[in-house]
Amino acid sequence: MNTKKDNTEDKILDAAKNVFVKKGMEGARMQEIADEAGINKALLHYYFRSKDKLFDAIFSKIIGLAFPKIGEIFQSDQAFAWKVEQVIDTYLSLLMKHPYLPAFILKEVNRDPSMFFKLVLKHGFSPAPIFEIIEEAMDRGEIIRMNPQHLVVHVLSMCIFPFAAKPIIHFVLFDEDKQATQAFFDERKQEVKQFVLRAITPELK
Repeated sequence: MNTKKDNTEDKILDAAKNVFVKKGMEGARMQEIADEAGINKALLHYYFRSKDKLFDAIFSKIIGLAFPKIGEIFQSDQAFAWKVEQVIDTYLSLLMKHPYLPAFILKEVNRDPSMFFKLVLKHGFSPAPIFEIIEEAMDRGEIIRMNPQHLVVHVLSMCIFPFAAKPIIHFVLFDEDKQATQAFFDERKQEVKQFVLRAITPELK
């Protein structure tokens, strides 16, 4: 019985994710989500009483994918260069698996920033410890002196932007060549890691 319930809930969440990604919070309708999940609307309301509750569940799931891992990596005892490489590996792997994330998050953050930040806080993510770890790496001479906020934004931007702008990259840079576009994205991990490490490591500059 529990397995059936779990399967139905997973089916609803997958369907809701598809509809929310296409339509956004404001454009999505509960009937559409029920149709996408292959269930009736009454059953959908049994699991999630309102569109707001369902959206919160989806957005919480996405925030849970996107943020906590970075804290775990930075809290490890490994060298700072390893941490940078792991963050890049982790987030590019995540975006390759869920390429809809950047556009979806940006759309909903612009619609209601307060909701986004409440969910981030709910999952316990805080950038302050990461900035402290970056400062400590600078004090040890592992990386050059810089503004920690800029470093975080540089890394996230290089990971996220190509996925947010994938249609533009596909059309403008590769003339709609799917193989060339895919090859470009397959190369991103190594390219971004090399670029960042060359920029921040004293002996590599």
